[in-house]
Amino acid sequence: MKKSFKFYALIWAILLAVWCAVVFLVRPVIPGFVINYDARFWIAFAFVAAAFVGTLICAYFAFKADNLKKMFYNLPLITVSWSALIVMLVAGSALMLIPNCPAWIAAVVCITVFAFNAIAVIKAVWAADTVSGIDEKVKAQTSYIKNLTVDTESILARAKSDAVKAECKKVYEAVRYSDPMSGDALSQIEAKITAKMDELSAAVGADDAEKAKEIADEIVILVADRKNKCKALK
Repeated sequence: MKKSFKFYALIWAILLAVWCAVVFLVRPVIPGFVINYDARFWIAFAFVAAAFVGTLICAYFAFKADNLKKMFYNLPLITVSWSALIVMLVAGSALMLIPNCPAWIAAVVCITVFAFNAIAVIKAVWAADTVSGIDEKVKAQTSYIKNLTVDTESILARAKSDAVKAECKKVYEAVRYSDPMSGDALSQIEAKITAKMDELSAAVGADDAEKAKEIADEIVILVADRKNKCKALK
């Protein structure tokens, strides 16, 4: 993300240099253009320059994403930042090329562009944080079954005899097709499943087919009960 912002900052610096070239190099060679570096000029110059800096600050927040998913959610904001930068180049150049352009016009235009960009930043960051928060919540709610599936795969891989493998596979299939969503209301039954998984692991380690079958049947029943509770909670 930082590398992407560096490229944006480089282009920003180039466009700022282009604007300065228009102001200080192009204006003097325009036939009939009277150069007057009075207070009006410097006030207008200051507003345009401040708006340029404002677009860079907004872009910084757009690129300030701590992961690729947030970066994806910030893409609309990045597009807005690019647009604002181009608008500032065009508007800033036009304002400085207008003979005796009132400083208040430059102020209004620049403040409007910056305000639009700043509002877009706030809205996009807000939306990205909201969606990312939902993603993190869903991720947390689905982590139990994902981890349980990994555990059952590990136990199945350690099974020695065909009889024990068959029982482990029965548990694996039950867990694999279980409802992935979790929550506080399921914590009690999930704790029971976890405890039984530990017992199954011990039975597999001892290659005890009879014990493995007994525990596997209990786990399948618990997983089915959990599935029914999930349906009831939706």
